[in-house]
Amino acid sequence: MPDHRPIREDLQATLDARRDLGPDYEAALVDSFAERLDATIAARVSAELHRHGPAPRPSKGPGASMIPLALGSMGLGVPLTAIASANAGLLGLAVTWMAIAIINIAAAMAIMRRG
Repeated sequence: MPDHRPIREDLQATLDARRDLGPDYEAALVDSFAERLDATIAARVSAELHRHGPAPRPSKGPGASMIPLALGSMGLGVPLTAIASANAGLLGLAVTWMAIAIINIAAAMAIMRRG
């Protein structure tokens, strides 16, 4: 069980000072206590992190590099769909999305070979 006496003593001193000084100094006393409390919490967190060491970083799988390609395909696919549909009808729409699919499949295969 951690020792909370210093924090309790700080709080008691702050309450005593507030009683002695009056409500005019309340905001300054609260700010001062909050700063000391923040410093204590930061020190405890730092000590705990130092004791346990750094957290292991999750490794990025091969799928992580597919995200920009997928988002780019969708971002370009929407206007290309509108242009192809308006100018070439259903055939233009089919050709556009087949090309997008082929590009994505080729990129996925290349990434899987690397990863």
